[in-house]
Amino acid sequence: MSSYMSKQIIVGNLGRDPEMRYTPEGQPVTEFSVAVNRQFTNRAGETVRDVVWFKITTWGKQAEVCNQYLKKGAKVLVEGSLVYDRNTGGPRAWNDKNSGEAKATFELKAFEVRFLDSRNNGGESDIPSNAGPGLPESEADIPF
Repeated sequence: MSSYMSKQIIVGNLGRDPEMRYTPEGQPVTEFSVAVNRQFTNRAGETVRDVVWFKITTWGKQAEVCNQYLKKGAKVLVEGSLVYDRNTGGPRAWNDKNSGEAKATFELKAFEVRFLDSRNNGGESDIPSNAGPGLPESEADIPF
């Protein structure tokens, strides 16, 4: 397996249903967004609620399993490698097509996705608890 510059672990909820496509070589790729929520009390004693969004990319068998079982709102734990902007070292930067406004996206290439929900509201589930590895072996394997 490839070495990773960093390993990130996030827990959150899907913001939309996964979208799966195939590379020209036929490898499945699934993308979805995860909202990570936090809540804290600031110095003024006010409750502050904050949400950070991550774009998640899964590959291979893991992509197929995520596409099949995950739905908007599902709770997941994702372990992955942070995708960063090589020019800035920060989140991937881009310009909004409609407004031309500069934007940034936090992205993870997942090498493990654990499903934390069950379809039976806490009972036994036929959803796998671990979608397993699926990251390509090198950056050269990524078609975009």
